[in-house]
Amino acid sequence: MARDQIDMTPLSSRDELVAWIAAGEKPKDQFRLGTEHEKTPFRLKDHGPVPYEGPQGIGALLTGMQHLLGWEPIIEQGNIIGLYDVTGGGAISLEPGGQFELSGAPVETVHHTRAELVAHLAQVREVAAPLGIGFLGLGMTPSWSRAQVPVMPKGRYKIMTNYMPKVGSLGLDMMYRTCTVQTNLDFSSEADMVKKLRVSLALQPVGTALFANSPFTEGKPNGFLSFRSEIWRDTDNNRAGMLPWAFEDGMGYERYVDYALDVPMYFIKRGDTYIDVAGSSFRDLFAGKHPAVPGEQATLSDWANHVSTIFPEVRLKRYLEMRGSDCGPWERLPALPAFWIGILYDDASLEAAWQMVKGWSAEERQQARDDVPRLGLKAKVGNRTLLEIGRDCLDLARAGLKRRNRLDRNGRDESYHLEPLERIVAAAQTPAEELLCKFHGPWNGSVDPVYREYVF
Repeated sequence: MARDQIDMTPLSSRDELVAWIAAGEKPKDQFRLGTEHEKTPFRLKDHGPVPYEGPQGIGALLTGMQHLLGWEPIIEQGNIIGLYDVTGGGAISLEPGGQFELSGAPVETVHHTRAELVAHLAQVREVAAPLGIGFLGLGMTPSWSRAQVPVMPKGRYKIMTNYMPKVGSLGLDMMYRTCTVQTNLDFSSEADMVKKLRVSLALQPVGTALFANSPFTEGKPNGFLSFRSEIWRDTDNNRAGMLPWAFEDGMGYERYVDYALDVPMYFIKRGDTYIDVAGSSFRDLFAGKHPAVPGEQATLSDWANHVSTIFPEVRLKRYLEMRGSDCGPWERLPALPAFWIGILYDDASLEAAWQMVKGWSAEERQQARDDVPRLGLKAKVGNRTLLEIGRDCLDLARAGLKRRNRLDRNGRDESYHLEPLERIVAAAQTPAEELLCKFHGPWNGSVDPVYREYVF
């Protein structure tokens, strides 16, 4: 989750909200990619959760990272809650249950993303190992109850924790027990944004299936391959989902702004204070008629923060965020940007993907989204399985990356980063099914070995 914005420019018209998104447009030669991933810290000695406080807590881990990296700390109410690189690199932040997130810098190639990830994990291990902390590469904590998970000292999370049970049954699980990997990609124009948004929304269930990696809850199989994806189906349907209207005529920046204006807010921030406005619309604040802050004018940072609390399968900000995938072992993480830029950043692959998905109905797209948490690659769009569609997508991604021809120092293009996904498709088995085979086989019905085999 990005740092809260602090631009207090007052807003006076809807056009400014549209312009804020449109300002993300970039010429194609300036396209970048950013990768974010969350990982669950755990105590190496007993595989229990890591509290924020104490000499071996998350606060101490962040302080150690600050000393190692020289990054600026993000402080809230006297607590260190994140770090950022003032030179424009990445940022480290905490999710509600202590999930440790790297928001990577905008980089030119998947090779850069992989190098950034390797460096980050080496740095984290250097600080975490003496504290007795390890990190787990799964989509959901496999053994802890929600009550066992520590709560991070962040004002926005207190507001969200109070609000979530009012709008869905699984929102607190999303906040405290899940981990994702996502990639953020650029667009060159409104038309380019719309095409990429539609293709990536339609194909997001494929990304969910390929990365499905959350089959355990509190030590037992939960009946799903991506329970993290299932959780999003009952977190808050006013701010999540497949955005069926994005496929209708007239889709563009303005349509997304109108959607965002009606998504309920969580908070507004004034100085260091979070003001709970959960459930109210941005429209009221925008009109200066918000009952919690009468006469208060909406600011640019209110808008930027609000847009960051909308959680569809693909999110539009000043770039597009692919949000459908579970976290996994570190080798798999660069495969996500490779998959999406191979399809979306190459004109021929993007057009071929659009031809593949444009005939799918809203009902078919939604059915795939609803089925994929349980069925994984066996879920269908029409009469085709996500395994078959995924195979076609990987072909498009590989071809797109080869045409991009961005070589590493060994002369390899970015397509080699797809190899973990190609192995999944070749085996016709999601990562979660591999975990379940281990659980029912060599792990003898215990999830405990996951803390050894899937540690970062």
